[in-house]
Amino acid sequence: MKRRIVMSMLAGATLLAGTLLGTTPAGAADVPARAADVPAEFGTDWHDPVTAAPPVAKPAGKSCEVTLARAQFRDFTPYRGTYVPPVGCGDRWSKVVLRLDGKVKGRQYDRLGYLHVGGVEIFRTSTPQPSPEGIEWSVEKDVTRYSDTFHGSRDVEMLIGNVVDDTYTGVLDVKVTLTFYQGRPDPESPDRVLTLDSGSALTTPRNSERILAEVYATGSGGGCEEYWYLTVPEPAPYSCKAGQGPYREVRISVDGRLAGIATPFPTVWTGGWSNPFLWYVIPGPRAFDITPITYDLTPFAGILNDGRPHRIEVSVIGVPEGQSGWSTPVNVLVWQDEQRERVTGKLTAHTAEDLTDSSVYTPGSEHRVDTEGAHRLTVGGYVDTSHGRVRTTVSRSLTGTSTHRWTDGETRDALEAVWTDDESVTVGARTTRTHRSYTMDGTTTLGAGDRLRTVLKLGDRATVVATNGGRRTAWSRLDNGYTGDATYTANVPRDQRHAVGTTSERYRLYGSRGCYDRTLTAVQGVLTEDRGRC
Repeated sequence: MKRRIVMSMLAGATLLAGTLLGTTPAGAADVPARAADVPAEFGTDWHDPVTAAPPVAKPAGKSCEVTLARAQFRDFTPYRGTYVPPVGCGDRWSKVVLRLDGKVKGRQYDRLGYLHVGGVEIFRTSTPQPSPEGIEWSVEKDVTRYSDTFHGSRDVEMLIGNVVDDTYTGVLDVKVTLTFYQGRPDPESPDRVLTLDSGSALTTPRNSERILAEVYATGSGGGCEEYWYLTVPEPAPYSCKAGQGPYREVRISVDGRLAGIATPFPTVWTGGWSNPFLWYVIPGPRAFDITPITYDLTPFAGILNDGRPHRIEVSVIGVPEGQSGWSTPVNVLVWQDEQRERVTGKLTAHTAEDLTDSSVYTPGSEHRVDTEGAHRLTVGGYVDTSHGRVRTTVSRSLTGTSTHRWTDGETRDALEAVWTDDESVTVGARTTRTHRSYTMDGTTTLGAGDRLRTVLKLGDRATVVATNGGRRTAWSRLDNGYTGDATYTANVPRDQRHAVGTTSERYRLYGSRGCYDRTLTAVQGVLTEDRGRC
């Protein structure tokens, strides 16, 4: 199987409340088709993209809408405009919701995009692939945590890099709005949202008592890092090689000292795993709303609060030296002590265990690479605030295991992988423990008559437990599972592909704040199931 067939061509601690993606508001679900209405194969049109995740909950009361961007993306020219705060909703908002509405028709690859307001990245996304007759889609995101950015006029920059020519005709037509809900501000929102100067320099307010960094890390750009989880080490005979193999870890450092580690989410874009027919209606988890990685840098507050710039750098472990393919923009969220002009503190603990990263190649009629990776970091520190000395300890433990099997010519290519990212943050007597688990189990086979079949399962799971003095105060569990099975004839014009496919997503979120459970199924591009269980 040629690599040009195998992958897509992208050109990119709360209790699970906040950023949620949804295309169908609660209570207004699509009406599934009857079995008799499902075609024998994909046609020239199909259901608009839809996801099982819940839409953002919106408060009652007065709201105001501001248009952030309206653009048609044909190339790599960014949209530039100016944001002006809303009129008529004051400057105190209980929630701010971003909404992207897009449409595209013809033929086009999946594309990666970003949206900056005042230099702050508030949204990163990718796009669905269109039908000849055209599709429409929408994405919602809770962006209340960026409220500091929205209090003044700001420059806006948005780009969804695209190529339009005689073959790839799809122009990406998008509109992005912000809706402000007047009311008491969310007490969890930071006081300041900062960006890095000159690419890596950060100067925090001298009275910062809590500091988080968020990194919108994406492996993209059409190269092998777009599907880093399938890369292999030398001397394995595979079309994508990468140093030691597929283990990836996103690190953040402060003045050259390791400050945080994380497992990147294995996003599958809407052309991934050789097979766009998997994703036309139901995208993979997080594909339209890339969730940033969050690092708690509060143990370093005593160092960062000295009034001088400090070097903040992000790196991706496992990427071959000199090879591009990762984007890692950084925002810094700061909570300030209003009763102090200066908050002092000290880094008191820093323990980084040695990284384990092993990929073993076994040759044979079916080639095989077995990978195991693990890393652990613990940092601790305190700040002396107006309400006393506050100690923060952050521990994070990562693991990654995978088995990659393929045949000569890559006519059969299979991966089974599990990644975990466990984090514990203790602030005084309060502890929040988060267990994240990402899974991927798939096989692509190119058989007789160039019939290409992909069978794939994806999992995005997380459990969060908050305690105070050892007593549980809140908990939640996310279980977002995707399954797909699609077949088409490769290397022929679109109207000769005779494609068939069934995809399904079940999104479950439950805990001390309630329950949400929704399942979607699509067959040959027709929505056949839309069921809620809570």
